[in-house]
Amino acid sequence: MRTLLLVWGAVAIGTWAAMPQLLAVSSAVTTTPEQRAAIERSAYYRNCNDARAAGAAPMYRGQAGYREGLDGDSDGIACEPYRQ
Repeated sequence: MRTLLLVWGAVAIGTWAAMPQLLAVSSAVTTTPEQRAAIERSAYYRNCNDARAAGAAPMYRGQAGYREGLDGDSDGIACEPYRQ
């Protein structure tokens, strides 16, 4: 029983952690390119520092504030945390 609870907890936490990516993918599939562009333009951040200060980073393609200029590696995630 304890093992089952640990597995269920890991699945729940993993799903919760992946939710922004899942939502971005689902919205990319269900919106037109024009709708996606309008959503992305609905917020504007001059740079990633501004987006982080506003609590908006990271931003995923199709979300408000996302723009290719903030997505340095063109992976669909703007202002992602720096990894060493």
